[in-house]
Amino acid sequence: MDFTTLEHLQLPVFKQISRIAQAQGVRAFVIGGYVRDFFLRRPSKDIDVVVEGSGIALAEALAKELHAKLSVFKNFGTAMLRHGGVEVELVGARKESYRASSRKPVVENGTLREDQERRDFTINAMAFSLNPDGYGELVDPFGGVQDLHDKRLRTPLDPDVTYSDDPLRMMRAVRFAAQLGFEIDNRSKEAIRRNRQRMLGGVVSAERITDELNKIMACPKPSAGFFLLDELELLELILPQVHRLKGVDAVGKRQHKDNFLHTLQVLDNVAKKSDNLWLRWAALLHDIAKPQTKRYEEGHGWTFHGHEFIGAKMMPKIFQALKLPLNEKMRYVQKLVELHLRPIVLSQEEVTDSAVRRLLFDAGDDIDDLMLLCEADITSKNESTVKRHLQNFALVRQKLKDIEEKDRIRSFQPPISGEIIMSTYSLPPCRQVGIIKEAIKEAILDGIIRNDYDEAYRYMQEKAKELNILAALTPSS
Repeated sequence: MDFTTLEHLQLPVFKQISRIAQAQGVRAFVIGGYVRDFFLRRPSKDIDVVVEGSGIALAEALAKELHAKLSVFKNFGTAMLRHGGVEVELVGARKESYRASSRKPVVENGTLREDQERRDFTINAMAFSLNPDGYGELVDPFGGVQDLHDKRLRTPLDPDVTYSDDPLRMMRAVRFAAQLGFEIDNRSKEAIRRNRQRMLGGVVSAERITDELNKIMACPKPSAGFFLLDELELLELILPQVHRLKGVDAVGKRQHKDNFLHTLQVLDNVAKKSDNLWLRWAALLHDIAKPQTKRYEEGHGWTFHGHEFIGAKMMPKIFQALKLPLNEKMRYVQKLVELHLRPIVLSQEEVTDSAVRRLLFDAGDDIDDLMLLCEADITSKNESTVKRHLQNFALVRQKLKDIEEKDRIRSFQPPISGEIIMSTYSLPPCRQVGIIKEAIKEAILDGIIRNDYDEAYRYMQEKAKELNILAALTPSS
């Protein structure tokens, strides 16, 4: 590639770093993601600069010149500042050695070459010189440009060393391959399989693994990453519940579909329609309990009765193991897993208003995401079957819309609260209050009364009479 136009170093900050480095008698290079993304023609706002000398001293002088706030991390020998819409991180060139029990290296000062050797992949080890002698020249000792052209991921050093030293690089390899559509070279694949147990025993934290998983999940076609995790024998270590979806059992000629392949197709289908990370997690986990609920029933075939309810109960443990948030995001995934068959049932039989109201009540504001998941769950290769199911779901969507406009069920709270019941009948919190409140809710969902205060109040009076509860002398109304 012709670098005479210096298109790759147009930002003024590069000239400023070059001038300061020369004044301080050190050598500086842009390295890593910025260089890689230049060749990929991808915008990059993160600039990593490696200095043969003190990265912090150069950063302090640069921050003073730019009047920018500087964050210094002395333990890591790095400093970072933001200016002109970009983030610049400067670090001294390093060489590293590793202990078997940790992915945290022992760091010493080093040269550019030693710094490039410690990088994860050749495509992340390329550098542009910021020095007056050869300003803008590419320093690519391991063939990163050729690997970009070949769409190949290789390590600068022996892959056994690279992946054993820092096992998180195994996850990063899968993530980059999925994001960029690259192939991991065969030597690296073999090294990952040999060293995969290094992922266990606390060498890599669950948080870092999950961070890479989330980036894989965010890819345009996340299945590519999960197929790779499985091929490299990493999936069974980090997500054994998903790994157990693999395989097909048969009784005679009756066999079920491969739930692993089906799940990844559902995940890709959702990814085509939504960037919602947690909806994608729901797609990945929606059939997670099928292995333990699988039964063969003579005359009927393979069944997975109750897998949606058991799957929902599995969510807290899965999220806890992965250090995913145990808040409303987990509850959202749990809800979609538990409800994912409900719209399918509605689409296969005559839809009653009561069934639609109950689905609206249970799904609340997540009903649209639930419908998207259910539509993604149609993975038949028979086009007419897919078309028929989608048409049925379109009818369910219309019914949901009609009922919502009429009855305002989505996320509704019964118009008669427990406080109103207690005040009306001078009751303390007790079982009768709960019975009346539940009866009002059920009556609204069944269409016996409308979602209306006056109708609900009259229904409360009827239920109280049935329970022989007398109103207070001055009932509230």
